[in-house]
Amino acid sequence: MKPTDISAPDYFHKVVDCQWACPAHTPVPEYIRLIAEGRYSDAYMINWKSNVFPGILGRTCDRPCEPACRRGRVEENPVAICRLKRVAADFKDDVKHRMPKPLAKNGKRIALVGGGPASLAVARDLAPLGYHCTVFDSDPKAGGMMRSQIPKFRLPDSVIDEETGYILNLGVEFKGGHRIDSLKKLLNENYDAIFIGSGAPRGRELDIPGRKEAAANIHIGIEWLASVSFGHVEKIGRRVIVLGGGNTAMDCCRTARRLGGEDVKVIVRSGFEEMKASPWEKEDALHEDIPILNYMVPLAFKHVNGKLIGVTFQKVKAEYDAKGRRNLVPSGEPNQTIPCDDVLVAVGQENAFPWIERDCGIEFDKWNMPQVDPKTFVSTNPKVFFGGDAAFGPKNIIWAVAHGHDAALSIHKTLSGEDINERPLPEVNVFSQKMGIHEWSYDNDISGDKRFKVPHRDKVIALKDIKAEVELGYDVKLALGEAQRCLNCDVQTVFSAPACIECDACVDICPMDCITFTENGEEEDLRQRLKAPSPRHDQALYVAEGLKTGRVMVKDEDVCLHCGLCAERCPTGAWDMQKYLIDMTHAGSTCQSKARSAA
Repeated sequence: MKPTDISAPDYFHKVVDCQWACPAHTPVPEYIRLIAEGRYSDAYMINWKSNVFPGILGRTCDRPCEPACRRGRVEENPVAICRLKRVAADFKDDVKHRMPKPLAKNGKRIALVGGGPASLAVARDLAPLGYHCTVFDSDPKAGGMMRSQIPKFRLPDSVIDEETGYILNLGVEFKGGHRIDSLKKLLNENYDAIFIGSGAPRGRELDIPGRKEAAANIHIGIEWLASVSFGHVEKIGRRVIVLGGGNTAMDCCRTARRLGGEDVKVIVRSGFEEMKASPWEKEDALHEDIPILNYMVPLAFKHVNGKLIGVTFQKVKAEYDAKGRRNLVPSGEPNQTIPCDDVLVAVGQENAFPWIERDCGIEFDKWNMPQVDPKTFVSTNPKVFFGGDAAFGPKNIIWAVAHGHDAALSIHKTLSGEDINERPLPEVNVFSQKMGIHEWSYDNDISGDKRFKVPHRDKVIALKDIKAEVELGYDVKLALGEAQRCLNCDVQTVFSAPACIECDACVDICPMDCITFTENGEEEDLRQRLKAPSPRHDQALYVAEGLKTGRVMVKDEDVCLHCGLCAERCPTGAWDMQKYLIDMTHAGSTCQSKARSAA
């Protein structure tokens, strides 16, 4: 294998699995260390730069970082990264004075359609640069789906008000209660660029017999949640069926329990493990005495003179073909009718663009989605950009934020006369953590603690108040304990071959057997000859040559715990522990700078 180029900006970034997995590339270990030090405001601002909504995401994020967490390789549960993000938000000081100070207006006007996370992320990046950003939303307050579709018992309005306020206070103009009904009309208002972050506002229908006749008691999930959020709906029937297995379905069933639903069931066509809902969302529903029934396909809404009385289901089972593809087939059991008073349909969301005229220069694909460049987020009209659910269909808040950063960079480059396709590499810094021969500036003791549970409000009290937040968050003591579980995987083991005497002390002391000195070879062969064979090709091997014997040092990045024992044990200092920081390129002055290497 060729020696590893550790100066490549992405090499160590990929090793920091949590940050690499985060769409916004939040520096997770860095802010967790700050929390451990009690520097909550600093931790918050690091989050705010990357993911824009630390308090919101600390309660609602889909947590793509946690399955990637290196802690999950040594025990069952990863670090509670998401909940620690909330700690930074809950315990920070007033940070208003730390927000960017907008430059003088540069004369460029940006229209942003939709007041959700994608549009607000674009405004957060562009407003400080002097752009006049105007956000249009049909709702009276900013937040989009964060405000309208996430129940208050998960995300209080006060948190949304605070974090959308930080952005609007950058000089952003917000026009609430202003629905955009014509893109052509908006284009004629001579904005320099238009960003569309209108989300996926339409819930999918379930067109089965009885749908029209019993319509009065059959509700589309996301629309019903919005009606609850804005106070238009305050009660529901005693017996409720929720159809669907995603996070919206979990929000629907838990909301129904708080509005009078005594017998609430979630019914899903797939198996429990295959449901799209996050595991913790399913756990919360089950904790609130909501059963989840699987492998049941709705066949018809049963009604009497237009009054809904139940839903008939077919029982199915999963069968797999030779390629492992799943098919749901009838199980042979008799159909089952489950009585109910109301049904909430949460079987997915889809985009709707009736307000975009088809002669605006924007081409649509066969799924009636705009053709959007996945790198630059520009449409076939060079003045119109998309992001969030409006760009590629429903995902989640953190993806919308990441889209917003990239779209803002594209808008800034376009209006600065630069090539939109040139995407500057991030800025990277790596520096030693050595304070003494065997002393490091970070805590490299590997805690044996299991994941700390987040306190919850008493279930009886929580179910009586739809606005009472269920998760109470970590207190300072619990936060410190959880932060100590982080393995600091951004502090890298960096090897200098000229200093190595090949004494194998690092090999002997490594608790994971991840260091091997051996003859070089092809990757497949080399992976089999390591002290602990490495089958995972998605994780890199760190290969260094230049040893006096002609051998190479190979370290398996997959299992390294970044404990620093190799560097402590090395008699010549061939190993060092170096903290790696990557600063992702956003719109602004960094656009002009050349990429910097990691070493």
